Amino acid sequence: MIIEYLRYRIPDGGQAAFEDAYRRAAKSLAAAEQCHDYELARAVDEPGSYVLRIVWTSAEAHLQGFRAGPHFAAFFAEIRPYVESIEEMRHYARTEVAGPGGAVPTLYEWAGGAAALARLTEAFYAKVPGDDLLAEVFAGMSPDHPAHVAAWLGEVFGGPAEYTARHGGHAHMVGRHAGRAITEPQRHRWVSLLLATADEVGLPADPEFRAALAGYLEWGSRLAVAFSAPDAGPAADQPVPRWGWGSAPPWTGS
Repeated sequence: MIIEYLRYRIPDGGQAAFEDAYRRAAKSLAAAEQCHDYELARAVDEPGSYVLRIVWTSAEAHLQGFRAGPHFAAFFAEIRPYVESIEEMRHYARTEVAGPGGAVPTLYEWAGGAAALARLTEAFYAKVPGDDLLAEVFAGMSPDHPAHVAAWLGEVFGGPAEYTARHGGHAHMVGRHAGRAITEPQRHRWVSLLLATADEVGLPADPEFRAALAGYLEWGSRLAVAFSAPDAGPAADQPVPRWGWGSAPPWTGS
């Protein structure tokens, strides 16, 4: 992803028309496959100063794809009167220095930390041997498996990087699924039973947390099915995913 920033200085009396123009131009951004998201912000201490942030899939996608594509003409027609008001226009690449601030708790904190996730996995895996679909998947399960899954969930949900430090990180988790040929009914049962267990052990029941929890379980379990397929390749070298209150971008298979 590449982030484009444009700084505008709009004369007094012209701000409303400027925002209206970008409101119309934004329809073209929303339709462009090269655009990930966008935001126009106004300085609170200097109302004529604006910053437009557009996240493009790449610099080439912006400069060659969007500008040569079907949506640019309509976009530019709206913003043309304000081109001379641009003070800066640059593309930026993200760095590894990023993360949530303290104003928003992590899912790990909201769930109740390590103790709550341990309750969840212990109660869940106690049911697995008697389940007609999951018993086969977890035959020969190690007594430490519930604790390992709790550590994985803790790291994914923003807690300590214990799974990476002690159990091998993302590659190890993917490797644990290799060759298991997990079926869709088994995946579905794993998700539904784990969500039911979350109710039983008293995990937070607010809609926001449960949507984030269900979203991760659906996402992760569907990847597990892909990783367990007989023709699945080796795991990519990447960190443990970090799940937040929002959503993940589409998975491209890499």
